[in-house]
Amino acid sequence: MSHLDSELLRTFLAVADTLNFTKAGELVGRTQSAVSVRMRRLEEDLGESLFDRTATGVVMTKHGHQLLTRARKIILLLDETAASIRGPQLKGIVRIGTPEEHGTSLIPRVLRVFNETHSDVEVIVKFGRSSTNLDAVNSGHLDLAVIYERGQETAREILQPDPTVWATSSVYEQHLRDPLPVAMLAVDTWWRQRALRSLESINANHRICYLSDSSNGLIAGVRAGLGIAPLTRGSIPEDCRELTIAEGYPVIDYSNVVLCQSNSPPSEATLGMANAIRQAFSARRDDTKNTQ
Repeated sequence: MSHLDSELLRTFLAVADTLNFTKAGELVGRTQSAVSVRMRRLEEDLGESLFDRTATGVVMTKHGHQLLTRARKIILLLDETAASIRGPQLKGIVRIGTPEEHGTSLIPRVLRVFNETHSDVEVIVKFGRSSTNLDAVNSGHLDLAVIYERGQETAREILQPDPTVWATSSVYEQHLRDPLPVAMLAVDTWWRQRALRSLESINANHRICYLSDSSNGLIAGVRAGLGIAPLTRGSIPEDCRELTIAEGYPVIDYSNVVLCQSNSPPSEATLGMANAIRQAFSARRDDTKNTQ
């Protein structure tokens, strides 16, 4: 096997993200036929098939999924190395908003990677509800926002599907108690209303035993064994788990994590941060696939 060409890997990542040679070509500035040639060359170098061709695009094979995580890490390392040699190119301020659920896991990863290559950029992060941060983006007070958007279809850029489900502690197993202890947001939102209707639909004999004014407080209540709680699937901590349909708990509500950008012309710093956010969500999706 010959050495792996970084440009082949970049093209591979574009195909993996779009599952379409034509769209991948638009991302890397190549024609559809050139992308096809590159992928055949990469498959020949590896001695394995990475994609199965279909009438509408491609689907990744087992070997393609195995390469995906490694390819992202290789390209990220190459880009970080090149940036460290050239020196930071971006300057200015970038203001981002995010749900607090991502504050202890994903956002630190985004900030660390971004700072390694663009340490001269001043980053301002606002944790808050999706509606509040969306208003701030629309009014120009934020450059970017990661928000939850209800429904399975959206016109915005989807970073990750992330439905709301019931979660319980793997240690305390609150879902086995009667009446069922429930932890809930204190604020009367559509999220809370949908959760309560979900309990009514399964005729659960329940009692609200814990209230919190924040999502992180809700997560803490579940981890402490105070009750089950409605959480987005991506925010469930390692010592808790989702209650499944097989256990009698359907999905409460479908939603997507989406990226919103201000209508103002974006600065280079804003574009760089948006790309760092995309990469972080892509890496998390890959990690989830590899652990399943």
